[in-house]
Amino acid sequence: FIAVLTMTAGTVVVIWLSDLITRSGLGNGSSLIIFIGIVSSLPSALINSFESIRVGATSLFTFMIVICVILFLIFFILLFEQAQRKILVQYPKRQVGNKVFSSDSTYVPLKINTAGVIPPIFASALLSFPASMVGFSGFNVKILDDLLYYFSQNSIFYYTIFTCLIIFFSFFYTSAVFNAKETAENLRKYNAYVPGKKPGNQTAEFFDYVLTRLTCLGSIYLAFVCVIPDLFISKYITSFSLGGTSLLIIVNVILDTLSQIQSH
Repeated sequence: FIAVLTMTAGTVVVIWLSDLITRSGLGNGSSLIIFIGIVSSLPSALINSFESIRVGATSLFTFMIVICVILFLIFFILLFEQAQRKILVQYPKRQVGNKVFSSDSTYVPLKINTAGVIPPIFASALLSFPASMVGFSGFNVKILDDLLYYFSQNSIFYYTIFTCLIIFFSFFYTSAVFNAKETAENLRKYNAYVPGKKPGNQTAEFFDYVLTRLTCLGSIYLAFVCVIPDLFISKYITSFSLGGTSLLIIVNVILDTLSQIQSH
């Protein structure tokens, strides 16, 4: 009971701090807190890796392969996180007083990964819940031990459910943050239109169609980045275990923070 109470109090404090950071205009507070936790563990992970190489527990070749995989993943994540589908939007001629303004055009950018790092964070938190409950119970039963194994990162069952949850939360969170009907209605208020599409429902359906296809690609990208590196690390056991989810959070937080600094 004391452990559960302490965990709940700690969660409340973290939520309060993350909300305070978000409202201060320094980026997403929860992502920044997770980012700090990941980055603070990197020096000790590097030291442990070098020590493991020195004593012969890990070969230098394996360590170099892991570093190359990490560098490739960083490039791969940057490529997908900055990728956008730009939808052309036209503004007709308008007259303000005696002045006539010519028609103008702009773009509505739709990211491939609109959900960001939220899907893997939600999926990891949800999968860690059964193991936490079993740990708090204190019972030593074979059924509970089997449950712990299936929800550990050593089982294929864990990665299968993890992949499905990432895909589900990608679609769920994208639909929550982007309202196609509202966007189409705002464009119609300003007499703007997407070429070849009627303002209103047809434009909203077009946005929804494009975003669904982008989210499908983005969810596969997220699942690949978060699952494949962890499987690689579990096969080639090394003390420097920087997973794909951690890399995804690091890159996204850096990009988001730089964007916030530029906007200020």
